[in-house]
Amino acid sequence: MYSKIIVSLSLEHGIGENALELARRLKNDGGEIIALHVQEPLQSSVSTFVSKEAIEEGMQQTKKLLAERIGDADDVVSLIIKGHSSKAILDYAKLNNADCIVVGSIKPGLKDHLLGSTAARIVRHSHCSVHVVRT
Repeated sequence: MYSKIIVSLSLEHGIGENALELARRLKNDGGEIIALHVQEPLQSSVSTFVSKEAIEEGMQQTKKLLAERIGDADDVVSLIIKGHSSKAILDYAKLNNADCIVVGSIKPGLKDHLLGSTAARIVRHSHCSVHVVRT
């Protein structure tokens, strides 16, 4: 069905395994799957108190968690980008001509209904098809 699928992985919420399986079922022969994690920047008031070494250590831990989530899947390319979650995912998908985004969504709370979750923003603003996996 799809040639280039972006799978948004939230390492904090354990979203990923079901999303990757769905992406595999949706992928055309010869298509590609990109597992994408967005590292949100520290707020300026916080970054003042965090050393560059601690930030680098956090990035290394994120890379390790992403590698564990992907496992030995040779059909998935993993990537970490920086930015605000929904905007970064949407911008990356559009810039790289993705034709599908697979995103997980946890059961929403009142805050999510009032402010909107990452998945909701992606669904509303994506240029391509979006599949939401409830976790």
